[in-house]
Amino acid sequence: MKVLTIKEPFATLIMNKVKYIETRSWKTKYRGELYIHAGVAKIRKEVKERLDLSRLYDENNLNYGNIICKCNLIDCIYMDETFIEKIKKKDINNYISGHYEVGRYAWILDNIVPIKPIEVKGQLGIWNYK
Repeated sequence: MKVLTIKEPFATLIMNKVKYIETRSWKTKYRGELYIHAGVAKIRKEVKERLDLSRLYDENNLNYGNIICKCNLIDCIYMDETFIEKIKKKDINNYISGHYEVGRYAWILDNIVPIKPIEVKGQLGIWNYK
């Protein structure tokens, strides 16, 4: 299965269906089923201090080091100013839980389903877990 490691709290925000756009500096041509892995690194201080973001998750219920949900990666969109403004107006939770900047990419996730956690070490990029 294809897996993407995402730092906490962002992986749990996806599992909880608060976040359905993963923002990345790189594009992908991959489309299809994708599992989300919560990385083992603890939340960075600057992320913890963002009050707008911290209201979206419970720090006691994060999922470090586990594959926690599956979804479908249905699109990868190059971010321009129009796209960013649309997301900012349409869904503020997605906006505050991503890194929206012209030149980056928005990975659109659909059909998010939590799964029984699978403890595993993450990797960079989209990786395979058997």
